Amino acid sequence: MADQHQRQLVRAVWWEENVIGTQDATICMLDQSLLPQQVVYLRLNHEQQVADAISTLKVRGAPAIGVTAAFGMALALHRLYREQGEALTLADALAHLQAVALMLGRTRPTAVNLSWAIERMQQRANTACAEHILPQRLVQLLCAEALAIADEDFDACMKMGKYGADLIADGDILLTHCNAGALATAGLGTALAPIYTANRAGKHIHVFVDETRPVLQGARLTAWELQQEGIPLTLITDNMAGHFMRHGGIKAVFVGADRIAANGDVANKIGTYSVAVLAQAHHIPFYVVAPRSSIDLKLPSGEHIPIEQRNPEEVTTIHGVTIAPIGVAAANPAFDVTPHVYVTAIITERGVARPPYDVSLRQGCLQDYNAEKVHC
Repeated sequence: MADQHQRQLVRAVWWEENVIGTQDATICMLDQSLLPQQVVYLRLNHEQQVADAISTLKVRGAPAIGVTAAFGMALALHRLYREQGEALTLADALAHLQAVALMLGRTRPTAVNLSWAIERMQQRANTACAEHILPQRLVQLLCAEALAIADEDFDACMKMGKYGADLIADGDILLTHCNAGALATAGLGTALAPIYTANRAGKHIHVFVDETRPVLQGARLTAWELQQEGIPLTLITDNMAGHFMRHGGIKAVFVGADRIAANGDVANKIGTYSVAVLAQAHHIPFYVVAPRSSIDLKLPSGEHIPIEQRNPEEVTTIHGVTIAPIGVAAANPAFDVTPHVYVTAIITERGVARPPYDVSLRQGCLQDYNAEKVHC
């Protein structure tokens, strides 16, 4: 993995590579809740810390959440084996993993990558235990599975970057909403991967960055990432997007996704729907970039996607400073759903899917998976 990360400016979350199978297993992550004012790295040694980090947005972005959950399950079993050794039974190991899976699964309900990674880790554990292996071997297998999930996400980001970069012309002005870069994945990012790839290929790009209220992931994270990469950018408030689509020469919109339904409806950070409607009104392509692990074929449409409701204080305060009258009621849905009719194309690691999405997504997903699989 070291060679792969040479051209990656920032890593959101990783497993300490030199401690697998030792007594010092650690999940490392960049605390995104403190950016850009502080760059602080955390070392997590307990699964409860992992759940808390996901809930409090220390790590966020659908792919990164999935990777973190996989690491969290491996860490949980690693810690349990360290405490009990060969006295640990496979039955107790599976019971503990089930409890951890429930705890992690409750942290962020909208991003399907979370449940996808948890289910994959559980399936790996169940298959291994059916072979009556030693507990130590189970620990090793789960660590390897979690690392495989991270490696696959890294590779997916590279492929999405290449496919998406083909849709970007030299001199294009682009717009993005929220953060879907390296901080949201185990690689270059989803929506930012095509931008990074095009920039590194020598294309001149300028990016308009929505601030993304209420937690300001665009202002705090995307602007910081693009600045680190040396890509010209302009930060705008969310309600400026329509103005600059009309007058700013924006050629395309690139956003990520936390869950994509079988018909192509897309759940992403709150405000994405508004951007998509504006893009269509101005005849601007609206591209969604997400790995297949973000596609949920179990859900026929976006109407079935659960929307996380967060603390209203995120709306009434900014970094602890109150910006609204005391006691005022505030709504705080973390995501909205963009109907597929507003989506020009969905870019995955398998290529560019176009309407009808109920056909193109399923075909692209099931080529590598048997018909029993519902996630891709």
